Amino acid sequence: MPGLVEKKRKRTDAAAVAKPTKSKKVKAASKDDGENDPQAQMLLLEQQILESPSNYPNITSLLKFLKSKDATQKVTAAVALCRVFCRLMAAERMVKQKTMDEEEIEQVDWLKTQYKEYGRQLGRLLASEELQSTSLTLLMRLVKEETSQDGRRAEQAWRTGIFADLVLGLVASADAAGAREEFMENFVEEHDDVRYFTFYAVANILARSPEGYDRQTLVSNALSLLLLIENAPDSDSQLEDWYGQTPEGRKHALLSLSSHRKTAQEAWLAIFRSAMTKDERKSILHHLTTRIVPWFTKPESLMDFLTDSYDAGGATSLLALSGLFYLIAEKNLDYPAFYTKLYSLLDDTLLHSKHRSRFFRLLETFMSSTHLPSAMVASFIKRLSRLALHAPPAAIVVVIPWVYNMLLRHRTCTFMIHREVRGAAQLKKLEAEGMDDPFSMDQLDPMETNAIDSSLWELETLASHYHPNVATLARIIQEQFTKKNYNMEDFLDHNYQGLIDAELGKEMKKTPVVEFEIPKRIITVEEGGLNDLGGLLQTAVEAL
Repeated sequence: MPGLVEKKRKRTDAAAVAKPTKSKKVKAASKDDGENDPQAQMLLLEQQILESPSNYPNITSLLKFLKSKDATQKVTAAVALCRVFCRLMAAERMVKQKTMDEEEIEQVDWLKTQYKEYGRQLGRLLASEELQSTSLTLLMRLVKEETSQDGRRAEQAWRTGIFADLVLGLVASADAAGAREEFMENFVEEHDDVRYFTFYAVANILARSPEGYDRQTLVSNALSLLLLIENAPDSDSQLEDWYGQTPEGRKHALLSLSSHRKTAQEAWLAIFRSAMTKDERKSILHHLTTRIVPWFTKPESLMDFLTDSYDAGGATSLLALSGLFYLIAEKNLDYPAFYTKLYSLLDDTLLHSKHRSRFFRLLETFMSSTHLPSAMVASFIKRLSRLALHAPPAAIVVVIPWVYNMLLRHRTCTFMIHREVRGAAQLKKLEAEGMDDPFSMDQLDPMETNAIDSSLWELETLASHYHPNVATLARIIQEQFTKKNYNMEDFLDHNYQGLIDAELGKEMKKTPVVEFEIPKRIITVEEGGLNDLGGLLQTAVEAL
């Protein structure tokens, strides 16, 4: 029995010794795995932070992981820190209380500093094509948590919290174009408060010009950001979609359309006060009446910008026309010598410009009044007819119907296409010697060009144009004006491709005759010597 007991004791002791040894090996192995696995380390750090305030210093370790070059580690650290700070904000661990002692207050200040640093690092990730979507999602999750607090703290969070860092990150980098589009599509266009404070943040950024950022880059990206905002509300009742806390009280700024417009106007004026490139100015003018003017409580404040753009000349002037016309028609803006400036836009580049259709739509409106002086209308008709001689076919088919409509509307200008010559002697002289065109292309004043005393011989010339569609259209001036008028929209979108497709799509009624025999001579004759073409070439060579 003693032997059995002794052996049993030994087995029990061996088992007892073996069990802890196995446990230590397992723990050691798991510790080694954690040290080799950064993701496991980050999750452990997160868990420890949430367990006890004494582990808050682990936040700095997670921030170090966020600076890692490895994208996976960055994402894991960013998500872990987002969960940490959301829990801390929900538990009001980052809010100073009256009952706190000095040590607790210092802890709150430290947490806020780390939180601010986290926001800045997420803002920098908006420039990363790989991580910008994740960064934007996390930032807006933090904004959601910040703005779900009490009313005063929520509004303050919109103005000075992480949302301001988010907007700064979007406008500070040229590589954040994808993030800006996603931000607009998923947040600004969906939530009225996000749009309101986006305008506020942009105005604030451009007003203070933060150090360390390129001013021109900020302006350029802020412009591209605001131009993505398409829909402006029309009444207070349309302000009903909120991302943060629902505003309370009828007098709340978020519930007032005029307040939204005032904030948007400040943002746009901040851009207008900044130096812009020519392309940026054109981009603004292109969207002015649809995406910018609806936000202005005082559209008259755009007058200086529009008049400067209109006086700039070229394509910029063409684009400024619609905005300027809006102010003239709707706000009674007085622009001296408007038609003189409009006449100066009819230059050699107009009919070759990609903004040609936009210009003719506006020109049709500007010249619609029957009270315009005939001499001035005749100058516009004559100048465009002259420019059409050197224009592409797609532009000529716009000019001819426009001239037809002008002649129909302003009957006194029909002298330009049919003027009786009185006296046989004068008629004989004209037939023998012809006449000098009294129209002056160099005269800048449309009232002094003598166009009304001229004729539209240019349209007669276009009736022999090489393109059959142009030639056919030009002949309408030679016929009776039985058509009421032409709808300009039917001609404005013509281009080379459309003209070619129309010709190729026609059914061939008769097979054309084609010369298939190769000529034996080009510049000489069979008897020897040069033919007419050869003589011209010889003369040209001798002239050199």
